[in-house]
Amino acid sequence: MGLPRLVCAFLLAACCCCPRVAGVPGEAEQPAPELVEVEVGSTALLKCGLSQSQGNLSHVDWFSVHKEKRIPIFRVRQGQGQSEPGEYQHRLSLQDRGATLALTQVTPHDERIFLCQGKRPRSQEHRIQLRVYKAPEEPNIQVNALGIPVDSKEPEEVATCVGRNGYPIPQVIWYKNGRPLKEEKNRVHIQSSQTVESSGLYTLQSILKAQLVKEDKDAQFYCELNYRLPSGNHMKESREVTVPVFYPTEKVWLEVEPVGMLKEGDRVEIRCLADGNPPPHFSISKQNPSTREAEEETTNDNGVLVLEPAQKEHSGLYECQGLDLDTMISLPSEPQELLVNYVSDVRVSPAAPERQEGSSLTLTCEAESSQDLEFQWLREETGQVLERGPVLQLHDLKREAGGGYRCVASVPSIPGLNRTQLVNVAVFGPPWMAFKERKVWVKENMMLNLSCEASGHPRPTISWNVNGTTSEQDQDPQRVLSTLNVLVTPELLETGVECTASSDLGKNTSILFLELVNLTTLTPDSNTTTGLSTSTASPHTRANSTSTERKLPEPESQGVVIVAVIVCILVLAVLGAVLYFLYKKGKLPCGRSGKQEITLPPSRKSEFVVEVKSDKLPEEMGLLQGSSGDKRAPGDQGEKYIDLRH
Repeated sequence: MGLPRLVCAFLLAACCCCPRVAGVPGEAEQPAPELVEVEVGSTALLKCGLSQSQGNLSHVDWFSVHKEKRIPIFRVRQGQGQSEPGEYQHRLSLQDRGATLALTQVTPHDERIFLCQGKRPRSQEHRIQLRVYKAPEEPNIQVNALGIPVDSKEPEEVATCVGRNGYPIPQVIWYKNGRPLKEEKNRVHIQSSQTVESSGLYTLQSILKAQLVKEDKDAQFYCELNYRLPSGNHMKESREVTVPVFYPTEKVWLEVEPVGMLKEGDRVEIRCLADGNPPPHFSISKQNPSTREAEEETTNDNGVLVLEPAQKEHSGLYECQGLDLDTMISLPSEPQELLVNYVSDVRVSPAAPERQEGSSLTLTCEAESSQDLEFQWLREETGQVLERGPVLQLHDLKREAGGGYRCVASVPSIPGLNRTQLVNVAVFGPPWMAFKERKVWVKENMMLNLSCEASGHPRPTISWNVNGTTSEQDQDPQRVLSTLNVLVTPELLETGVECTASSDLGKNTSILFLELVNLTTLTPDSNTTTGLSTSTASPHTRANSTSTERKLPEPESQGVVIVAVIVCILVLAVLGAVLYFLYKKGKLPCGRSGKQEITLPPSRKSEFVVEVKSDKLPEEMGLLQGSSGDKRAPGDQGEKYIDLRH
């Protein structure tokens, strides 16, 4: 053979696209096989390329060529096909009037040459090259979880990529941060291997080895599988992974959370950080303000110092030490000043002020802080701001001025940083009752809770004029509330209940009148105080420590109802008298002949004319006499007429 024929023979063995060279010298060259491409599991249609005359297709033999050996698989006789015994016996069928042989459920083992051969001339045959394809599964990537040290002398394993069940073998490409990696001596090495499964499919495994540097600590690696199908070229990518990269620590520093100005009560974390991986062992120390020596603080398992709640004593100079356990080298951080802002306890002078009515009082508030302070005075009972500044002046004291005053010391630049102190001002005076008297609606034989409140300085004591279960509760140092639980009896309804407040400066009394409730005269929304429940029956109102009596509405009296009934009866009597005298004057027909009907002009339809005796009461007029009684003419009775208009 000449050189061109040798080259062609080499190419034919590689890609089966050049004319084959006959095994016997002098044999004629055969044409290239027809190419048919299918995916695994589909049906391959093998068309015989012989002359389409019916005579040529009526006697055809099909063969598969495996390792240069022809194996009969199908024969056609008189247009009827029959499979030969063997691996293709149950997967072949004849189509297209005998011109096409269908091979179902194609597998990778079917990738070979098929040929059909006619009877006349016997040497005429047609070759078909069947190519089989299968897309691999999604690539699975596993990273080296143990990590890679940057001081390694040789490339270390970064990750492994596996692509299963593909055909033919796919091509793998590795990427770092989106850029493809190529083999590089002593830097990058890609090692690939494949395994043939029993199904004939391939499993590809590729290992990426590389020598990494500190900057690769956040690098993203992934692999890509390139493969071909009858429809064209395709690719599949794995997920991205990051491999741990180990490098020595060069710097240690401190971080404090939260960032910004700190105040007492905050939760503060002091954390050590380093630029090495793995991080070194950390310890935190604080400088003793007296000895100037560093004293180690107790940290949690993560080496974090937690101050909760933070206090002003936590302020100071902190430092972190990072110990590399591999090299046993300790690196210190730069010292960092920590300031916990505070407000000290507020002091008010005088602490327990007592004054007579009409006198004056000066209250002074003091506190210390790491920042500028702002003071204000508030009335405890109402929350009203009385003064801005550390001094509160009270002049011409009244008993209403007694009670609580609160000083608030705050740092305007740090929201939430403040302290307060309450002081109670005592104004000497006899007991002062919340109310003088009160009416309480009750039901007989019920248990009733009554309450009575008094205030004054010195603090008064409360007593009741009836026996029952009593209890006292201090509302503040100068105000007391007493509660009485008692059974409502007829005697109690007659006498009522008195509570008396006494002190060294005098006494005072409140009276509670008990009235039986009439359910028919009370509405559901009535505001009348009743004793139908065991709730306290002495509501009161206080403003700026001043007791005020509140008058409760009383239910409508039965006497008012009686008066209304009497008035209605009198009105009816007067109306009856008017109708009677009109009848006497003949103004009302009442069935009598000759009587004129009463008519009024339109402008006077709202006016009435009433006849009244001049010197006798209606009861003396005989208005209730029967129709057969003695009747006198109006002129004989000396009647007078009075017009009542509007």
